[in-house]
Amino acid sequence: MKKFEDLGFTPGILRAIQELGFEEPMPVQERVIPLMMNEECDLIALAQTGTGKTAAFGLPLVQMTDTENNSTQALILCPTRELCMQITGDLTDYARYTGKLRILPVYGGASIENQVRELKKGVHIIVATPGRLIDLIGRGAAKLSSVTTVILDEADEMLNMGFLDSINEILEEVPEGRRTLLFSATMSGEIAGIASRYMTDAREVTIGTRNASAENVRHGYYLVNARDKYKVLKRIADSEPDIYAIIFCRTRKETQEIASKLIADGYNADALHGDLSQAQRDTVMQKFRLRNLQLLVATDVAARGLDVDDLTHVINYTLPDDTEVYTHRSGRTGRAGKKGISISLVNTREMQNLKQIEKKLKKSVEAIRIPTGSEICGKQLFHWARKLETTATEHQEIEKYLPVISDKLASLDREELLRRVVSLEFDRFLDDYRDGEELFSPRESFQDNQGRNKKGKDRDYTGNFKRLFINLGKTDGFYPEQLIELVNRNTQGRKIPLGKIDLLKTFSFFEVEEEYAPFLIDALNRSKFNDRRVAVELAQEKTDRPAEVDKGKKKTGKWTANFDGKRRDSKRGTPAKPARKHGKKEKREKKKSSW
Repeated sequence: MKKFEDLGFTPGILRAIQELGFEEPMPVQERVIPLMMNEECDLIALAQTGTGKTAAFGLPLVQMTDTENNSTQALILCPTRELCMQITGDLTDYARYTGKLRILPVYGGASIENQVRELKKGVHIIVATPGRLIDLIGRGAAKLSSVTTVILDEADEMLNMGFLDSINEILEEVPEGRRTLLFSATMSGEIAGIASRYMTDAREVTIGTRNASAENVRHGYYLVNARDKYKVLKRIADSEPDIYAIIFCRTRKETQEIASKLIADGYNADALHGDLSQAQRDTVMQKFRLRNLQLLVATDVAARGLDVDDLTHVINYTLPDDTEVYTHRSGRTGRAGKKGISISLVNTREMQNLKQIEKKLKKSVEAIRIPTGSEICGKQLFHWARKLETTATEHQEIEKYLPVISDKLASLDREELLRRVVSLEFDRFLDDYRDGEELFSPRESFQDNQGRNKKGKDRDYTGNFKRLFINLGKTDGFYPEQLIELVNRNTQGRKIPLGKIDLLKTFSFFEVEEEYAPFLIDALNRSKFNDRRVAVELAQEKTDRPAEVDKGKKKTGKWTANFDGKRRDSKRGTPAKPARKHGKKEKREKKKSSW
């Protein structure tokens, strides 16, 4: 592998590279820098965001610019204000020992008068967003007649944002003999059109696979009921104590709603979308870069200027329609040689969209089981224990309080003290997950959560589930684990795919794949739970009103009501004659039970 010393840089640039901590060129740098330094050719470089593209074009550009010539020699176009400022900052760092190189960022939202004033003084390199640059060209302030190098950075993003006409207009202003370099994560038809119109015999450099996502990114999805998306999002965050993630939503409204819910539930989160002022956006992004936020909920457009190298997760709360958008999202993690994961929350209607993404990525997207409450509590406890073990006791001022605290807690033995500390620390998690409902994928079987049949092949789930009523609830000590055990015990040798479980006080509902429903009803109606006869029957979704039924349910212990007002013998599991629901105030004739 080449080193930066082998690429022909001046001592000043090599010194800056060393101070910036660059050790060896990244693949895109190793291939692009020699082409820029040694060959006069147009160039198309396809590489994911975060692979070192800015240094790949920025280091040679700084070295090749003539600081004795006061005219504008290079133009860099990029899609957002944030990226414009970032590129300017990087070029300034590269040029810290190379003389009086003048670089001007040009973007909307800043004073155009100040930009005009700086342009009149003379600028060697302009880094610009298309809209503001066109305004400055119209005012006669930006003069591009001496430009010899044009760089289109994040070209696919600029086209996605509707800048095609602006790019065409700007490229018409620069001399025909200039050199054009195009950097993009994907190669779309529009980018190919720009290349054929404005570039001559362009060399193409592809890092990885064309239109593919970053190799360090693991792709996974949770198949969820649409109503459970937010609950699953919370479980993802709770199961990863060190999570540092961007959560992508489709609309500004959804973005703000999800962020507000997370904040209200105690998560270190905030929103980033187009309804925020530029000052608000800058504040949120700075907080996120400094890791004062763990979760950033954002729209695609708002997050385009955010450059962070150590994201652990990208979460698609809403799956994008465009595969290229998915590629850009997932490319924000797994950068700078680090591992990352791109997760999508998908309902059954979006599975076809997910398959299209898999096809274009040429990668499989792994189905992930929703973590249980017990698993989450365990991860949080172990994480807390590791932090406690490694915490340094450097604060001398606490020493004077230790004797008093020791006397106060003297009546508690070691195990009881530890139990109370853990209970106090994890009050929220324990309350949320100790007796809370478990969330299951519409296709997930707890007995066979890998979705495989006896032959080891993928089970072809249809996603068509039936909802069943069971006459057991929380007061019976009946929770998801007990339901799973009950099903396993009475269906030995069968793999029954279960779905969502709704636990109520004295009865419950659960889903089972349609083809297994008759068999399971028959098997469970011949079983017992803690010496009590189990009763199971089909639930009617349209009349499912558990709260109303629970209110009017008999509490004798012999009868229990299901969702639609039917009475059931808890010993035999046979429905009794339903009570009349309509009519005037009539006395119901009480029939003696023959049992």
